[in-house]
Amino acid sequence: MNRPPELLLRFSRAERWVHRATAALMLTCLATAACLYLAPLAELVGRRRLVVTVHVWCGLALPVPLLLGLAFRAVRADVSRLSRFHPVDWAWLRAVRARAAYRPAGKFNAGQKLYAQWTLGAMAVILGTGLLMWLTHLAPPAWRTGATFVHDWLAAAVAVVTAGHVRMALRDPEARRGMRTGLVDRRWAEREHPLWAEREHPLWPNASPAGAEEAVPVTEDGRPS
Repeated sequence: MNRPPELLLRFSRAERWVHRATAALMLTCLATAACLYLAPLAELVGRRRLVVTVHVWCGLALPVPLLLGLAFRAVRADVSRLSRFHPVDWAWLRAVRARAAYRPAGKFNAGQKLYAQWTLGAMAVILGTGLLMWLTHLAPPAWRTGATFVHDWLAAAVAVVTAGHVRMALRDPEARRGMRTGLVDRRWAEREHPLWAEREHPLWPNASPAGAEEAVPVTEDGRPS
């Protein structure tokens, strides 16, 4: 009889909801932007005023899930992990460049950290330029023209990067399960995030993340944060 796989708690309920809510708002912003700027979609959807309203309010709400999530210890711990680079992250980048089989990584690898940092920065710039475009009295016309240029091209870049993120997620069903249920197979974790997996205690099959929402956060080298 085969031994059932060991499961590790990767994401708490709060972390999963922050990700889902932010993703929903971001995708809505991108979809409504496409309907505003692409003529075929604009003609198909119509109701431009409604589309503009949905776009504006979803854009204003983009930072809200993360800000609310900061009330939870697990979310704060992940924000801390994603915002800091360690020697192991540079080692991961070198391993990727060399196409090495073993790529050392903590809970998040260097690629995930760069993506998270870039996305947060892009959200801040898009929100700021969007406010200048929406509240016309905040700045002179030349500023609004520049804000429109930055807003539009950065939105296009966000769409490309988001498409890449979705593509990578579609290629990794275990990563998707981790974000959907909070649990991942230890074997996957040992392959993709070995430094994180070696210090996590397993949960058995059919285990629930309930009750483990507030695990003690640690740094990439295993020390309590």
